[in-house]
Amino acid sequence: MKHEIARMLNHLFKFLLTVFSTSAFISCNQTSVPRPYGYFRVDLPKPVYRTVDTLKMPFRFDLPQNVQLINRDTKGEKYWIDLNYPKLNASVYCSYKPVKGNLIELLEDTRKIVYKHSIRADGIVERVFDHPEKNVHGILYDLKGNTASSVQFVLTDSTHHFFRGALYFDNVPNKDSIAPMLEYIREDVIRLIESFEWKK
Repeated sequence: MKHEIARMLNHLFKFLLTVFSTSAFISCNQTSVPRPYGYFRVDLPKPVYRTVDTLKMPFRFDLPQNVQLINRDTKGEKYWIDLNYPKLNASVYCSYKPVKGNLIELLEDTRKIVYKHSIRADGIVERVFDHPEKNVHGILYDLKGNTASSVQFVLTDSTHHFFRGALYFDNVPNKDSIAPMLEYIREDVIRLIESFEWKK
């Protein structure tokens, strides 16, 4: 009986030794494949637009309901606003200047600010918007690559009003991680430009 148990244990030991040896051999021959780097998924709600039209500002435009409009009148400047996307950690900073025979200077200042990003940009695409029926003329700047600001724009009536905006994310720019959010906000900026009107 003892001899039979010893023989069974010996067979069991050989079986387990074979299983462990085989699994070790197989696992040593497999090459591990690194997983691609992933980013957090952000749920982007379908925008529901409202018209921003207050007595205080000389312009009106459409803005998504989930965006906060913050007044930022500083250093004697009026009608400066921030369009804040709290869930996306981003803002479109907007400034307003009255045109006093200095339109070329204002446009050139904007161009310098945009092209200051060309050091990091893979390219800058300009898209012209022209709405003569509303006397609104503008340029949308798309900055490609890991730039601090990926979308900027300027709107004017050429004689009295000048309005510019720039999108910034409150983190280190990475074009791959912010791509869905950037495109989402860019559509809102285009809607803002298309709906923009002067009130005076």
